[in-house]
Amino acid sequence: MAIYHLEGKVVSRGTGRSAVAASAYLSCTNILNDYDGVRHDYTRKKGLVWREVFLPEFAPPEWKDRGILWNAVEEAEKTKDSRLAREFVPALPVELTPAQWQELLTDFIQDSFVAEGMCADVAIHDPHPPGHNPHAHILLTVRPLDGQGRWQYKTEKEYLCVRDREEKGFTAAEFKAAQADGWEKQYPFKVGRKKVYMPPSEAEKHGYERASKHPKSTKYGRQNPIAERWNSEEQLVEWRKAWADVTNRYLERYGHEERIDHRSHADRGLTEQPTIHEGVAARALEKKGIVSDRCEINRQIKADNALLRELRAAVKKMAQAVKDTLPAIAEAMEKLRENMIIFRYQLRHIEKGKCRMNGYIGAVKPELERYAGLVQQIRAKTSERKNLLAEKKETPFYQISKLSELSRRITELTEDLEELKTKKDILLHRLDCADDAGVSAMRKDVFAMENALKRLAEQEAKYAAELDDALKQYAKLEEQAAGFDADELAKTRLSLRPDRERSAASRVRSAYGEKYDPLIMSDSRRDVAALLHEDAKPRSIHERLQQRPKRDQPQRKTKRHEQER
Repeated sequence: MAIYHLEGKVVSRGTGRSAVAASAYLSCTNILNDYDGVRHDYTRKKGLVWREVFLPEFAPPEWKDRGILWNAVEEAEKTKDSRLAREFVPALPVELTPAQWQELLTDFIQDSFVAEGMCADVAIHDPHPPGHNPHAHILLTVRPLDGQGRWQYKTEKEYLCVRDREEKGFTAAEFKAAQADGWEKQYPFKVGRKKVYMPPSEAEKHGYERASKHPKSTKYGRQNPIAERWNSEEQLVEWRKAWADVTNRYLERYGHEERIDHRSHADRGLTEQPTIHEGVAARALEKKGIVSDRCEINRQIKADNALLRELRAAVKKMAQAVKDTLPAIAEAMEKLRENMIIFRYQLRHIEKGKCRMNGYIGAVKPELERYAGLVQQIRAKTSERKNLLAEKKETPFYQISKLSELSRRITELTEDLEELKTKKDILLHRLDCADDAGVSAMRKDVFAMENALKRLAEQEAKYAAELDDALKQYAKLEEQAAGFDADELAKTRLSLRPDRERSAASRVRSAYGEKYDPLIMSDSRRDVAALLHEDAKPRSIHERLQQRPKRDQPQRKTKRHEQER
């Protein structure tokens, strides 16, 4: 079945990545990175189906060699946190053949990226077993090219100039024209102990000394308009839509009915809960038999969505079948009651999960905050002790009082550090962590649980709305049943109820598997009985007879030996 997936990310030196390494990985090749001298060899990687480099009109033809292309990118970027490339990872429809995947990707890349002036390096991966996860990697350049095939700037320095107390930004080229109109750059000048930005003409009046030769400028400079558009949220939405459109076009061209949609569930009006991205780490844990929180959340979401689809289909079918006959209305009311029991079970199950997660977060989070505070104190005192030791080393031996004071302070800091480290070790033991890495992993668990709680809250609101809707439908059926004999209706419904309650338990058990809890099911039945006020009224003539007080019954005579007692 075709699915929509288009993951976008940035290859940046700031996160420890390189464009050469990313290209070598996607193409399963061996490339030397001239920037840092590291060779990236992925020739043993399996699953490569196809690879290609696409160039715009003005790009140098030698860039068809991906090693030359991405080394040129690395050379153009000078800073240690430069953004080197943009990467998209789309899922390919399993309905199409590998040759059709190539047509699809070529069409998408040429129209969406190359036509915009980007160089694109693309590869198709279909890891073993073939057909279970076919996907592509598309690596794109982030700097626009000029008409001569040279890289343009990503950002340009923008100076904050002043005129008549009005401040405005100009690039170096713009400032040449603006200077003739009276605009001046601002420089830092020493005003007492402070540094104040002002134009040189103003500083000369007061005789202030310039503190630096660097003029005042905006923090990030002015972005290249082409690069700014490529980096915008609006452009990302357009690319996501373009991928859905071109994929659907090829599915239709080759005779497949499946279609994909780039919009979110909320935008499409779907109430089903979307699953979350699991990732390779979570899948690896599952293969080892360790339950991953992400995979567990997805399993629950899928089970809930499947059950919700089943319930809706049943309600729709029931609404079409209901006629003005007592058996049909009794059947419809019991069917709705069954659905309400399932909704109440889901709400109680979610409440139990939230309670467990809140308990864990409430117990662990304060300890993590305390741990972070201890680490910060240790760092501060360690730094202070290091500075004092350096100061003591540089202090002449004849300054006895200062040396004595420094020694005293160093001793105090040493004792404080020992005490803080002891507290840290005790806290690590309480958290059941061996070191800082364990605490970091626990922080990630808490963060994942907090995100899971948000999703559970969304599911809770969804099922509460479904339950309210079922109650409204039930009220309409009660109005419809007002013209029938109440005892006969109650008798018919009671004959259907055991099967319906067993059906509710069976459907929930099949959805939740080993996590099915009969106690929660029992509580859910009791909740629905209270919602429908079934405990406040007799449900049959038989119950009325049982509730009638016993009268005119002969009293048992007290035996003589009982009287003597």
